[in-house]
Amino acid sequence: MGCGRVGATLAEQLEEGGHSVAVVDQNPDAFRRLPEDFQGRRVTGLGFDRDALAQAGIEEAYAFAAVSNGDNSNIIAARVVRETFGVANVVARIYDPRRAEVYQRLGIPTVATVRWTADQVLRRLVPMGAVAEFQDASSQVSLASFDLHRRWVGEDMRRLERVAGARVAYLTRLGLGIIPEEGTVLQEHDVVHLVVATDRIGPVQRLLAVAPAEEE
Repeated sequence: MGCGRVGATLAEQLEEGGHSVAVVDQNPDAFRRLPEDFQGRRVTGLGFDRDALAQAGIEEAYAFAAVSNGDNSNIIAARVVRETFGVANVVARIYDPRRAEVYQRLGIPTVATVRWTADQVLRRLVPMGAVAEFQDASSQVSLASFDLHRRWVGEDMRRLERVAGARVAYLTRLGLGIIPEEGTVLQEHDVVHLVVATDRIGPVQRLLAVAPAEEE
């Protein structure tokens, strides 16, 4: 929902990744932001209107992103899709980060409006594995973000570092970067950024993609 800069970028990236995509926007001119060769559906209408959502194929959808320019519209649409159509993977963009905690209580992950919004939304829609973000001059050390198994939620950063054999540089939480302190635990929808040996990115992702072992 929403074919602004973020919505059009998401649609393009998802289609390039092999996914079937539908875009809903109340302004038909907005679809001009999509690539000329875009093969997905274009639906003119409100993103929380059930008929428009049905035209977009919401009943078969794996995920839904509400990224229009209105907080209220995004949250209403996300709730309709989650509660009426039963789509599990739903994320809403917000402009007012003070609302984020309220929306999280409703079970709707949110992403604040920052310059990397499209990447953050994409991570919440589909698994991406490990994503290298920076390498040192020798290419021996990388800063990379990782997808974690949901059972890592509630675990301490130090345990994650022991298992991964890597150093936690920072977390992205509710669209904001935070440096973990002693006792910081993972919360749902956190993105973990690790400093890791470049040749171990794949093995570390495989370690973190499974549930942590039960501690005795």
